[in-house]
Amino acid sequence: MVDLSVIENPAVASVALDPVRSRLLAELRTPASAAALAGRVGLPRQRVNYHLRTLESHGLIRVDSSRRWGGLTERRLVATASSYVVSPGALGAAAADPERGIDRLSASYLVALAARIVREVGQLLRRAQELDKRLATLSIDSEVRFRSAEDRAAFARDLTAGVAALVARYHDESAPAGRRHRLMVGAYPTPEEPKGKVAT
Repeated sequence: MVDLSVIENPAVASVALDPVRSRLLAELRTPASAAALAGRVGLPRQRVNYHLRTLESHGLIRVDSSRRWGGLTERRLVATASSYVVSPGALGAAAADPERGIDRLSASYLVALAARIVREVGQLLRRAQELDKRLATLSIDSEVRFRSAEDRAAFARDLTAGVAALVARYHDESAPAGRRHRLMVGAYPTPEEPKGKVAT
């Protein structure tokens, strides 16, 4: 089982987004039989079997093990990944694209950049998994609390200057064995925790 699978095929995305099948995928992070799942999700075994066949035919689950019970064979199934993300590429031409002339200072542009990251890194990750190789990436995730809008603007200027200086220092257009990497930096207000939820 891989940690994360990025779904690019629209038909597979449609199957995974069905509420019942999505629940079954979550339950199948650990192997289980149709009978066990039916008890957990409160659905008839026949209906659960129907959804499991659909998930299996689209490569979202696989057989983990099987055993004989009298004249019957019980199959234990497991998800092919711990979690899934639907790539914007599954939407085809309707997918968000930062090249479409969106205002670069807008929230829409940030979402389009994030969508491109999911699409591109998802494709690279799939190829790396097929070759049994690691994909070289860098992720930085942090929070900063600004005293004022003026401080936020000053931080943006300093960050822009710092990134530009680093890019100028390390970018080498003439390097014959060099490989391009895409760098994206974004910031947005941290969503508030739902009321009643204790932060961990």
